[in-house]
Amino acid sequence: MSATVIQHVLSRLKSLGIRDIFGVAGDYAFPIEDAICADKDLRWIGNCNELNAAYAADGYARINGFAALSTTYGVGELSAINGIGGAYAEFLPVFHLVGMPATTIQATHRLVHHTLGNGEFNLFQKMSEPVVCAQSILSPENCVAETERLMRAAIENRRPVYMGIPKDIANLPVIGKVKPTQKATFDSAVLESVVKAIVYEVSTSKTACILPGIVVARYGLKKEATAVVDASGLPFATMFMDKSVLDETHPNYIGMYDGKLMNEQIRAFVEGCDCVLGIGAMQTDFNTGSFTANIDQTKSINIMHDSVRVGTAVFNNIVMKDVLEALAKELPRKTIQAPKILKLGDPKGEAEDKITADYLYPRWQQMLKPNDILITETGTSSMGLGFAAMPKGTTFQNQTLWGSIGWATPAAFGAALADPKRRTILITGEGSHQLTAQEISQFYRFGLKPIIFVLNNSGYLIERLISEHPDYYYNDIAQWHYEKLPEAMGCDGWFTARVRTCDELDQAIKQAEAADTGAYIEVITDKYVASPLSEKLHESTQSKFAA
Repeated sequence: MSATVIQHVLSRLKSLGIRDIFGVAGDYAFPIEDAICADKDLRWIGNCNELNAAYAADGYARINGFAALSTTYGVGELSAINGIGGAYAEFLPVFHLVGMPATTIQATHRLVHHTLGNGEFNLFQKMSEPVVCAQSILSPENCVAETERLMRAAIENRRPVYMGIPKDIANLPVIGKVKPTQKATFDSAVLESVVKAIVYEVSTSKTACILPGIVVARYGLKKEATAVVDASGLPFATMFMDKSVLDETHPNYIGMYDGKLMNEQIRAFVEGCDCVLGIGAMQTDFNTGSFTANIDQTKSINIMHDSVRVGTAVFNNIVMKDVLEALAKELPRKTIQAPKILKLGDPKGEAEDKITADYLYPRWQQMLKPNDILITETGTSSMGLGFAAMPKGTTFQNQTLWGSIGWATPAAFGAALADPKRRTILITGEGSHQLTAQEISQFYRFGLKPIIFVLNNSGYLIERLISEHPDYYYNDIAQWHYEKLPEAMGCDGWFTARVRTCDELDQAIKQAEAADTGAYIEVITDKYVASPLSEKLHESTQSKFAA
């Protein structure tokens, strides 16, 4: 017998290494969910809501490379669309399977639930267009070809795709056979020209450095980018979104470049180089220290996944992997002296002192171990840890560009599922945590043992720091008893603590690391205890208000 439409789709997703599919049950999506549960090689991961499922898929894709999400039509897919938007912005290939009303219902424009009551059934697909790189409504006739097209789009663009599957179509046999996806061909003459141009710029420069970017991680090209560093001998720095894309224990790593906001020595060095070689770097607001970075475009190069800019010249029809492999063979080796700022220093504070930024962030840095997965929420917590030294193999994950608060908790769950053998550490502010805290229950449900820190500073601190009126009521939130949440959500036996002093935090970390369970620690600080970068952001914002 031929495979059904949904069986074929799932088999192709499995070929990408997807073993878990996130989502929320819904009647239009029942055939999809039934097929997932019937497949011995797949696991249905039911989340608390569709937005959390999309965030979890985001986290899973960061570690696994690809992820899948299943939602029902209308209400489900729209609930997830914010998470899909974040995956699009941050180059994460998530396959969004949408269970749709039957084709007979759609053809007769019947007024059914989960619709706007107007008989139109393509509205929500249209809403998804800006946040996916490709989309299709599957049928038995087009299933094979369209699945391959969507897979190719996701692989080449590293962005989400939309796969609509009507309820009466999912279990029909496919017509046609799987055809191997043809590998895209690229112009070897363009590659030769690009490599020659880059080698010339680096060779003739007295000082040069590399800025590896997030695209390196998303396309799985860490090995190739590291080979370029090793061959050239050039020092490299990273911007905020790009932290840990290459190992920070590498001897050529010099620290974080954040425009004029932090690390002045590194800023002066990077901006003073005759040649800055970017590898998938993006000039976003957080990456550039609120656009205070000032790299002369005529002295810079940036290798993206499908194009290269050398000065003002742009080359297309080329791929990053080919360029990096060629550069590792062709670049001359140089010895360049560069500054290094790699650590936050030691925790500062006496045992009975209240927890301050000078103690908190260095203490968190101190607890990191090789190969940890560190998930940090948008806001002051991630800004403090952005300048911590990452041990070998440790990845720093933050939704820097999209910046949807609440992302980190379910993303940490997805990341932990993707590689349960690694230790997952989640650090989130309590304001963000309130949006998605129910996903704590999923860690226990699936046997995961994260270490979770909830930073409680009585409201949205990052909003206070960038707001003209920091103490206005919209920056306040309800005060929860956070340390009691794991028990209420079924996380039996977890280690929990609520800490206010340096010694209490130190002891809680030691107990959490010794426990053979998940751990959840509420960290209480004063209202305006902020990391240095957060303070700098506050100062730059206030100067704008003053102007």
